[in-house]
Amino acid sequence: MATAKEKKEEVKKYLKKLRAELRVIHLAVTDELKLPEPNEVKTLMSQMEELLLVVDPKSAKKSKKSEIKK
Repeated sequence: MATAKEKKEEVKKYLKKLRAELRVIHLAVTDELKLPEPNEVKTLMSQMEELLLVVDPKSAKKSKKSEIKK
């Protein structure tokens, strides 16, 4: 089981990556008036799900179950 410090570092890594990718998308939308590709959005959403698994595994499992029911 990962220690709190290891989890914190892993979360930081995910957040830095997500922030950089979101920054690129934001610039494209605001400067070029260009919407992101659907696969870019799906990739970011899956990365956010991975982050949720690291931060709160129990919560992530519950959210997946509720998505399946919809």
